[in-house]
Amino acid sequence: MKISVIGSGNVGSGLGRIFAEKGHEVFMSASTAEKASEISKTIGLDSQGGTVEDAVKFGDVIIVATPWEKTADVIRSAGSFEGKIIIDCTNPINPDMSGLAIGHSTSAAEEIAKIATGASVIKAFNTAFASLYQSPSRLFGSRSSTMFYCGDDKEAKATAKKLIFEAGFEAIDAGPLSSARYLEPMAMLLITLGYGQKMGTNIAFSLIRR
Repeated sequence: MKISVIGSGNVGSGLGRIFAEKGHEVFMSASTAEKASEISKTIGLDSQGGTVEDAVKFGDVIIVATPWEKTADVIRSAGSFEGKIIIDCTNPINPDMSGLAIGHSTSAAEEIAKIATGASVIKAFNTAFASLYQSPSRLFGSRSSTMFYCGDDKEAKATAKKLIFEAGFEAIDAGPLSSARYLEPMAMLLITLGYGQKMGTNIAFSLIRR
């Protein structure tokens, strides 16, 4: 699968490395082609690097892992997303980490879908700390952490589920794209626990059943 990553921080680079190791063709993008190439070298394997516009042309799946305040401008400048699957990893958090900038009646994922016309948008990979993507494993002992995902396109959701599983998570379908309104506050809760309550970043969500 051809996977492009928009966003060169710890989330984007961690996911890029994971999927490259799984044998996918990975294209990393950044603010400049030079920076993207540097990141690609650290990931190794079959990865490539270039501009955001190059990334959108290359990938069948586009992972968006940009800071929320930059996301809309990046999406608008990236060219056509027609026929692409976007996996939105962003969280609309205020720059000072004080809370969510949007929510309740919309979500980051839904706002991205409005801009990236012609794409199938899936919300996923937003409810885990970046350190988990940089780690060799997503396991906590013998227990898998859970990654919730949501979207309105059945085939795109099937692709996202496969990638979530390959990344080492238990994949749980959370319903339509509007469920991102719940998943994004979950990420804010995780941040509050990790930083505000000083639990650290080596924590994750796990759904249990009986």
